[in-house]
Amino acid sequence: MTMDASEDFLRTYHDRIPGSMARGTLAHPTSDGRTSYEFLAGHVAGASRVLDLGCADGTLLALLARNGATRLAGVDLSESELALARERPELLDADLRLGRAQQLPFTDDSFHAVVSHMALMLMSDVEQVIAEAARVLEPGGRFAVAVGAGVVPGGWLDLFLSLARPVFTALPPDRRLPRMGDRRARSREGLIELLTPVGFDTVSFEEITLELDGTPEQMWEAAVPSYYDMAMLDDEQVTRLREQFIAEASAVPRIGGGSRILVATTRLRNPETTG
Repeated sequence: MTMDASEDFLRTYHDRIPGSMARGTLAHPTSDGRTSYEFLAGHVAGASRVLDLGCADGTLLALLARNGATRLAGVDLSESELALARERPELLDADLRLGRAQQLPFTDDSFHAVVSHMALMLMSDVEQVIAEAARVLEPGGRFAVAVGAGVVPGGWLDLFLSLARPVFTALPPDRRLPRMGDRRARSREGLIELLTPVGFDTVSFEEITLELDGTPEQMWEAAVPSYYDMAMLDDEQVTRLREQFIAEASAVPRIGGGSRILVATTRLRNPETTG
């Protein structure tokens, strides 16, 4: 499996701390109590054959199994994440593969739905990923993805980023995070541009907000795992940034605020029903 620099970073990161992103997602639901996994799963309700691109520790696949899906598959770059997924009782019969979404090891028209939770936006050669998703979907099959859409202005994460971005930018080139993904995969216009040429129908969008609240110390613990850039800092830089964040956050009222996620859904057009 040949990987570029960003994929090699993601594999190494998730092999070291598997399950971290899922834990963060589950700990910060939306205002109505649902997680972003639940929002995404709702958009493919009733699909019995589902593939998860960037399935990580299998949290989303296990939810789909509990919701009635009977043939589940997933691909991920991290063997450590997949090892956690294989331990889930709901996924004993799932087809979990170590691999890249740009080269899916599945036959044409294999699935009723393809999903991806906070992974498509990180993938290299996203046009090839989407072409592969279209290939393995049956006509009329659903494609549903959740991608990052930024932070709530004026909230805890906005403050964290205002302090952290200059630190990330000042790193020497050999310590900076590799470029991740394609910016088009993070916006409505970009997703439409990517999905339409390979045969997907009208794209629907829903934006949700993951709520974050608590003390500055708790918000720091919530923010750090969300940003891969933090892995590029040394211990001294992390400590200094933490102290600065807690000092500035403690000087203002409890401002809350979290991260925004864009959920996009569409169907693969059926050539037999299009003129």
